Amino acid sequence: MPQADIGLIGLAVMGQNLVLNMNDHGFTVAVFNRTVSKVDDFLNGGAAGTNIIGTHSVEEFVGALKRPRRVMLLVKAGQAVDDFIEKVIPHLEDGDIIIDGGNSNYNDTIRRCKYVESKGLLYIGTGVSGGEEGARHGPSIMPGGSPAAWEHVKPIFQAVAAKADGEPCCDWVGENGAGHYVKMTHNGIEYGDMQLICEAYSLMKAVGMTPGEMSEVLAEWNKGELDSYLIEITRDILAARDPETGQAMVDVILDTAGQKGTGKWTGISALDMGIPLTLIGEAVFARCLSALKDERVAASEKLRGPKRTFKGDRAKFVEDVRAALYASKIISYAQGFMLLRAAAAEYGWNLNYGGIALMWRGGCIIRSQFLGRIKDAYSKKKEPTNLLLVPYFRSAVRKAQAAWRRVVIQAVRLGVPVPAFSSALAFYDAYRSERLPANLLQAQRDYFGAHTYERVDKPRGEFFHTNWTGTGGDTTASTYTA
Repeated sequence: MPQADIGLIGLAVMGQNLVLNMNDHGFTVAVFNRTVSKVDDFLNGGAAGTNIIGTHSVEEFVGALKRPRRVMLLVKAGQAVDDFIEKVIPHLEDGDIIIDGGNSNYNDTIRRCKYVESKGLLYIGTGVSGGEEGARHGPSIMPGGSPAAWEHVKPIFQAVAAKADGEPCCDWVGENGAGHYVKMTHNGIEYGDMQLICEAYSLMKAVGMTPGEMSEVLAEWNKGELDSYLIEITRDILAARDPETGQAMVDVILDTAGQKGTGKWTGISALDMGIPLTLIGEAVFARCLSALKDERVAASEKLRGPKRTFKGDRAKFVEDVRAALYASKIISYAQGFMLLRAAAAEYGWNLNYGGIALMWRGGCIIRSQFLGRIKDAYSKKKEPTNLLLVPYFRSAVRKAQAAWRRVVIQAVRLGVPVPAFSSALAFYDAYRSERLPANLLQAQRDYFGAHTYERVDKPRGEFFHTNWTGTGGDTTASTYTA
């Protein structure tokens, strides 16, 4: 007799913790793993004494599930997901549900959703954020895919998700790849948040502060508008000591950053849609540049810059850094939601932006007090075209603007790279500019490629060409805006 409410394949750290979370909330879970011995290890270890059902074959696993069968995959993104889909489909029946809870590319999810539905089944691609702690005690869950599947997984997902103001950080996002797209955008914003904090750290280091002093500063920042999980953990990291050397832990860690690709996917999607996701792009490139460790060491011996000698009031500068960090964070999220709006138009998704902000309020890596402001902004009758135009954010940037500019200027003087701070400021100045130098750029394009241009004294949509050399003729290239 089938007993399990849901089944999960993939017993790595995230899988095990999510299964235990479901068990804690009263759901019976069947588990399977490609390396079958992990099933027994789990049942005899962390799952001992629970109602979790261990299985040793796909057939046994599917047979343990109640109808409609809910099969959740938490395996490595890519081919492994496709392989397991093919393994389970022969054992499923019409109306059964396959759920991909990994960090899959949304394009793969769009493809898989169409394929699985062609077999008479339902498909969900869901982002799960919060790491192992979130999976165990309440992650942010962002499901999308076959709409008919939602009612069958909603009670489970919303029960195990994190809660913010009593509301589950989980709701239906949209069709096909919408859930994984929102998760990808979350991760891109996460890249931006982390880079901004690292630049604040670098600036404080440049003016002579110790990691311990910085930890105390971040503890204060975490009491105000910057209150967030990432500020909180950075405070703890900067206070930690290396047991081997007694030095600050952060000082013994090699300065090369890794990445799993979701930030890069966010940047690629932004380029495809023509959305200026400048801050997240710089955050991705900063990680790429950090990986060139040997080249940087060699270059440091030959390339010269200004002496890093700070003259001024350190306390006032640190306060400026706090303000610049907050203003830049606003830009990052404004860009992220610009991307979500563009994706919704491109793929026909009816995204609930306030709901997305709520889903990110708890459980996930970018959880913060700040997201409540975004939820409020999208709860109004008329949604803003851009978060920078919302009165709260417009006022916050105005208050921080002078400090923000002072920080970027000081960074240039000290020779401290701040690509995220400076690109955020450049975006702000460009976005608020009635006129940009793109008129000259378009003239250049028309000169060398006859790409045409619009005129300020003619209606939009009319295109013109100048025979700049007198010998070019009147033939023009196809007009395009990219």
